[in-house]
Amino acid sequence: MPLTPETRRKVDQIRDYLYGGGYPDPMNNAEQLAFLFYFYLAEGQDRDNVSRARISATPYASVFDGDWVLKNPLNAPQEGQKTIPAERLRWSIWARALSGENLVRFARDEVFPFYLEVAGRSAVNFLDGARLGIDDPTVLTQIVNLVDELHLDQADADTKGDLFEHVLRQISQAGELGQFRTPRHIIRAIVRMIDPQIGETVYDPAAGTAGFLVAAYDHIRLQNSSANAVEEVELDGKPVRRGHGDQLSAAKWAVLANQTFYGNDVDPKMVHLATMNLTLRGLPRVHIRRRNVLTTTLDAQQKADLGLPQEGYAVVLANPPFSGRLDKDRIVDDVKVGTTTSTEILFLKYMMDSLKAPSPQRGEGGGEGESDGRCGVIVPEGVLFGSTGAHKELRRQLLENNRVEAVLSLLGGVFQPYSGVKTSVLLFRKGGTTERVMFLHADNDGYKLDARHDAPIDEDDLPGLVAAFQDRTELAKHWAQWQSRHSREGGNPETKEWAEQWWFATAEDIKANDYNLSAGRYRPLSQVQAEHRDPRELLDELAAIEAEILAEVEALKVSLSENRL
Repeated sequence: MPLTPETRRKVDQIRDYLYGGGYPDPMNNAEQLAFLFYFYLAEGQDRDNVSRARISATPYASVFDGDWVLKNPLNAPQEGQKTIPAERLRWSIWARALSGENLVRFARDEVFPFYLEVAGRSAVNFLDGARLGIDDPTVLTQIVNLVDELHLDQADADTKGDLFEHVLRQISQAGELGQFRTPRHIIRAIVRMIDPQIGETVYDPAAGTAGFLVAAYDHIRLQNSSANAVEEVELDGKPVRRGHGDQLSAAKWAVLANQTFYGNDVDPKMVHLATMNLTLRGLPRVHIRRRNVLTTTLDAQQKADLGLPQEGYAVVLANPPFSGRLDKDRIVDDVKVGTTTSTEILFLKYMMDSLKAPSPQRGEGGGEGESDGRCGVIVPEGVLFGSTGAHKELRRQLLENNRVEAVLSLLGGVFQPYSGVKTSVLLFRKGGTTERVMFLHADNDGYKLDARHDAPIDEDDLPGLVAAFQDRTELAKHWAQWQSRHSREGGNPETKEWAEQWWFATAEDIKANDYNLSAGRYRPLSQVQAEHRDPRELLDELAAIEAEILAEVEALKVSLSENRL
């Protein structure tokens, strides 16, 4: 069942009530809605658990059994009463019976503590630190009533997930750590290129709202759907194919739900949002942990206790924070690259090390199978051409100890309204040595390049670039033939201009250019192309260079200050 305009209208109405009621922060509002959605759905999930336990004759105690010790005496039905039946913590009872001050007091002092205790019994308490932020009696009453009218228990998992994505779209500012919501059409393109398979582990070390994990889940389901189980839905004004996974066995569904997806985030709000996003889509057992992977490590026993893969992950997908630096004393040795404290470099090093090594049967010869670890990560442009020792060393490790398959250059402004930073996507496999790199360049991504970047347009290079990447082996032959003819005929730009939005460079050429991985460095430009190069692209490159210079100046200031001490 697709997300209807009426449902969207109700979600927008919730947003308007919050804004009008004095709650203007969309991040906090999304988090509060995540809590309310969880409270609403917990009742139905508990009911399903009770039914399954009865059918399978396995023990299970409802979370609503027994009594609840009141935290606030004012919530007692009668003076002096210390407890109430836990049944009264069901959404269908308190949310539909209380209003005004009574609702605020009961939700704040009983509902939140109750569900914090319930969540605390699981392996990971995603509600850790949760509290009621909507304390205006009129506003909370309106919001609770509107959430109740969404009838989430009657919607399928995809519809509930799409509804929550509509909520997340309202978040229009970057976080304090430089993180921001990745456009879903960019995520889907990267996932199609990496192509995760059923039975593989998928990991996002900077999960945000779990966009990459959700897209990987949708991709695997579509791969395992018959023609009759595939539908076309509209997402962000564009048609998207979605499969229901009818060709997956019960055992494979269990693997998909319990042993496939993993993630972390340092921000507790993101942990809350990611967990709700996954729960609404039918993945309540996927645990997003609050962890900074750059400052903490896990040994083999800790991984075993947490149910994490020991040998690394088959697929790593991420858009780590672009900005920020860490105290050098907090950075763990495993991710260090020289003396840099730049998070985008440290994250890339961590992801390289987190991938599953090639299997002994395949070795490191660089075949095109899907059994070895592979990564798709969005990086700021400066990572590709930065001239510091750390930048060069990271790129050397990337090329000489892994197989860099492609660099997808995204258009500047693709992350509006959060940031205008120029970015690219690195696609690589664990192990072996890079022989050649495919470069792909997007001028349009299907949305108008303005301050909001959310109005659909017809021009979209991404589908063609994804197809080109998937056909890269054959296209490499075509490229070699063009180069040979171009060389034999004197390289006349008037007759042999390269018109494709993809090209290749050998590892030797890249090494000779200080391991520079910027797509523009190797683009075969004719005189005509050079004279008409898009000024926006030039400005993006200049902005990236300026950002790199400023970052290094700041680092030098810090170093000089420390030396004085």
